[in-house]
Formats: sequence, C-alpha cells, structure tokens
Amino acid sequence: MSWLVLVLAGFAEAVWALALDRSDGFRSWQPSVVFVVALGLSMAGLAYAMRSLPVGTAYAVWVGIGAAITIAYSMLTGAEVASPWRILFLAMIVGGVIGLKVVA
Repeated sequence: MSWLVLVLAGFAEAVWALALDRSDGFRSWQPSVVFVVALGLSMAGLAYAMRSLPVGTAYAVWVGIGAAITIAYSMLTGAEVASPWRILFLAMIVGGVIGLKVVA
C-alpha cells in the first residue's frame, strides 16, 4: 500500500509543480489553489509512505516520479523541447525509480 500511495504522491508532486508554474507568482488564484491542494496531498502521501519505506528510497522515488511526469508533460505540450537525449535521460530516471522498487 505504501508504494501505491508514494506513486500517487509523485503524481501530485507533478501537479503542484505545473500549477506553480501557471500561478504567475501566485497572482493567478486558480492555479494557486491547485498548487496548495496538490502540495498538501503530495506531502501527506510522502509522509504516509515514509512510515514503512526508508526515507532515501521514498524521497528518491517521489522526486523521480514527479520530475519524470513534469518533464514528459512539458515535452508533450511543447513547453520544453523533446529530443532523443532528453527522452533517454527521462527513461533513465524512470528506470531508476523502477530499480529502487525492485531492490526494495
């Protein structure tokens, strides 16, 4: 159950990162509200997962999932340039997250 919650918390991390970008320095209230809610869910999920997973593993997986989703979304929407190198390194992040689960 901790792994599932951790993965969902990683998704919430990507949501708050993207909302923070769209909040225009907290001048736009809708993305700011999404940011606050997603941040709370993300942190709560990470805290829950850390009750049974080692802190280093939980944090690395949480950050890796959030970063990978944020980068992939940005490339898919054209906000960031997609290149073979970026895709390779993104796949390495995902591979690292999977590897941490496999050896846990």
